[in-house]
Order: sequence, then C-alpha cells, then structure tokens
Amino acid sequence: MKVNEIMTADPACCTPETSLQDAAKMMADQNCGCLPVVENEDNMKPVGTITDRDICCRSVAEGRNPLEMKAGDCMSTPVVTVDKNATIDECCSIMEEKQVRRLPVVDENGSCCGMIAQADIALSSPQSQSGDLVKEVSKATASSSNV
Repeated sequence: MKVNEIMTADPACCTPETSLQDAAKMMADQNCGCLPVVENEDNMKPVGTITDRDICCRSVAEGRNPLEMKAGDCMSTPVVTVDKNATIDECCSIMEEKQVRRLPVVDENGSCCGMIAQADIALSSPQSQSGDLVKEVSKATASSSNV
C-alpha cells in the first residue's frame, strides 16, 4: 500500500506569515491538530509544521501573546516529509526514525499534496504494524520531559 492511498489529500496549509490565530482557526475548521507550513502558496514547498501543542508551548506557556505571533514563530523545523509514492512501511520507518506522528506528503515537485498521520496508518494497516509504529514513535515522548 502507498502513502497516497491513505493520506489526507490537499490539507489546509499556512505560511510562516500566517497569524497564529488564523492557523488555530484553520485547525479548528479542519478538525486537525497539525498544519504543514509552506514557503508560499505558489510552490507549496513545506518549510515546517505547526501543531496545536506548538502554539501552546511556544507562545502561551512562555507568556507571549499569541495574537501578535505568526506561524513561523512557533513552527517545528526542520520539516520531515514523505513522498506520496512511498510505501506505508517506508513511511513508518521515517516516522519511527524521526519520532514524529504526522508527516506532510510531497509530490514529485516537492510540493505539499497531503498529510499522513499515525491514525491513518492505524486505520488501514495490520494491528501489529500500527502497534509497532506507536511504540517506536512514543519512545522519545516517554523518555523526554514535556516534549
């Protein structure tokens, strides 16, 4: 099975200049907790990701005003991506190695064309593969403090 068969196609994206409020509204509207941050809307090349957790931990928890901040102030970098034609096994290996739960999916031009999450893999893969992925990705979380 390939990534493009189970990914969320054409995800909502923001740019580094998108206000945090607008990024949070996109997440609420799309019922998601992570947005790819793209260089610009023309080339759609991922430069980072921003999660609801990034917004909390890198603005509110630090006493900064999120209404005065941009996505670029809180996004996670460097961005880790997966090719849309990669196999699910390849995708799982990337997630495990980089210890991430979500990945922007890129096309042959390096433009963002989707998002894939642990949940997508869990819903479409054998139970053992899903369990292994969660276990391996969660190792960093279990050993680190509040990351």
